[in-house]
Amino acid sequence: QVRGLCGTFNGDQQDEFMTPDGDVELGVAAFANAFRAAGACPALGPGIPNPCDSFPGSWEHAEATCAVLVGPVFQ
Repeated sequence: QVRGLCGTFNGDQQDEFMTPDGDVELGVAAFANAFRAAGACPALGPGIPNPCDSFPGSWEHAEATCAVLVGPVFQ
């Protein structure tokens, strides 16, 4: 019943990049661009920069934050 930028969370990785129109994108940039509000920000190109490269310490914070999503609360 979950669908969106967080995927479908149904155990089938083939449909994790499902767009709002129900299409399944193969690439991260095309998938993210499908959710982009027109004019809100520039479209992503094929090479997506790693945000952790720009912000030292972000990797540890991201891992701790994402641990909630894969923890018992969402199982």
